[in-house]
Amino acid sequence: MAIKKYIPNTFTMANLFCGCMATLFAMNNHLEWAAGFVAVGVFFDFFDGFFARILNAQSELGLQLDSLADMVTSGLVPGVVMYKLLDEATGTPWGTVLTSLYFNIAYLGFAITLASAYRLAKFNIDSEQTSSFKGLPTPANTIFILSLPLILLYGEYAFAEEALKNPYVLLAITALSCWALNSKMSLFALKFKSWAFAENKVRYAFLILAALLLIFFKFLGIPLIIILYVVMSLLFREKNQD
Repeated sequence: MAIKKYIPNTFTMANLFCGCMATLFAMNNHLEWAAGFVAVGVFFDFFDGFFARILNAQSELGLQLDSLADMVTSGLVPGVVMYKLLDEATGTPWGTVLTSLYFNIAYLGFAITLASAYRLAKFNIDSEQTSSFKGLPTPANTIFILSLPLILLYGEYAFAEEALKNPYVLLAITALSCWALNSKMSLFALKFKSWAFAENKVRYAFLILAALLLIFFKFLGIPLIIILYVVMSLLFREKNQD
């Protein structure tokens, strides 16, 4: 049996391991380490599909493993992180009203986990999401959520830090995240079928602008990149239907 069949699944299992480590660090309030392991997990998640295609090693088992790994790295972890952010925010003056409730409002952060599970299940039975996605992919959503504690820890923008300490802002982000994951908006996939500029000009433009956002805004640039991704997808949606 050819060893190449196991290469994509090895990357998938590495993604799952990163998700387990990220969960462990997030639960112990080491959110920067959680973000680091998620970043590595997303890297493995990209390359499992890449190697599956170039090695012609795609399989139903690989598809199911990929979703199970994503459920941890890009489903459970962002839910835990939002729970931690909300739990911390309800201890601020902004959260005094919320802390009087019997129900811990921070539990609502796990709505992201539930919405991610629903999206992953839909993705597995939808044959149309090849050159474009319906709704925000779970890795993109996870990158958005995991950037929030980094902005708080290392950010240089006081207005952003103040906003992310407001539980109402975090609840709004949670609701927007759940909606975006399962919306019907068409978003382009970052899969290059060729390197020709004419066929990939939207992708090239996005990558250049994303790099500039990171250079000028650092960690704040990460959620701006996700927003840019959505905006560019909507502006060029007619070209995403190929």
